[in-house]
Amino acid sequence: MPGATVPAVRRQSLPRRIRKNWQLYLFLLVPVAYILIFAYVPMAGLQLAFKKFTASGGIWGSPWVGMQQFQKFFSSYQFERVIKNTLTLSLYGLAAGFPFPILLALVLNSLRSDRYRKAAQTITYLPYFISTVVLVGILVQVLNPRVGLAANISRAVSGGDPPNLMSNPSAFSHLYVWSGVWQSMGYNSIIYIAALAGVDPNLHEAAQIDGASRFQRVLHIDLPAILPTAAILLILSAGQLMNVGFEKVFLMQNNMNVSASEVISTYVYKVGLAAAITDFSYATAIGLFNSVINMILMLVVNFASKRLNGNSLF
Repeated sequence: MPGATVPAVRRQSLPRRIRKNWQLYLFLLVPVAYILIFAYVPMAGLQLAFKKFTASGGIWGSPWVGMQQFQKFFSSYQFERVIKNTLTLSLYGLAAGFPFPILLALVLNSLRSDRYRKAAQTITYLPYFISTVVLVGILVQVLNPRVGLAANISRAVSGGDPPNLMSNPSAFSHLYVWSGVWQSMGYNSIIYIAALAGVDPNLHEAAQIDGASRFQRVLHIDLPAILPTAAILLILSAGQLMNVGFEKVFLMQNNMNVSASEVISTYVYKVGLAAAITDFSYATAIGLFNSVINMILMLVVNFASKRLNGNSLF
């Protein structure tokens, strides 16, 4: 009827929504408890970054030293090296690893045969389920200059032994990044394949009628459809830019390549746990500095993404 008003939808209170959908809220207990226990509760220990930890005083009773631990790190001869190595591996890994899942998703989505597409998906997913220890073990065995696959190929081609790449500082970043791309490319493409599944088939049909080639449809339909997803994932990746994986770096590290493989995570482990005289306060200060840099990078990339294409986390 003209002039009739639509009644406002009354929003239920939170307790009532919880009673009505208690099964769904029950699923939240485990992840919420995990975040509280392993993310928020340990924040109480961040005060160690501003103290000189003593076993007798503990976290709360140790003497306050202010910014002394941060100044110690900034003036350390290790500061420039670990920051440089961390940024090198992070930026190199982001530049090499971010586009490949997108390209793989576009290629798989373009395959006409379901059989070939499923086979390709399975083959590219499998490396992700190889543990880091096994992956580094494969690298060590393949690149062994005496009995490895690379050694046998080198002897067959040139008659000589290949260089020991695992001990070469200049080769460390390439081995770390490209082995990671190979391992995670297929798994990381899943989210883009899911985004492509939501593309309206009518768009492709209309483009075909207008004479668009397959490449043109990928360029003007598929690629714009996954750009918002790519923007969000790029922001999240920027928030983890300084968090180079400890386990893989530590396993690949040796005395010969330590100049290129010493990153913040391995340095924190060595000064906080593996040193002859451990320094918990110093290690905490380095970890806090790393987290602050990650947060700043995430905010900057989030702001830039919001200004450029309107996609952002907040």
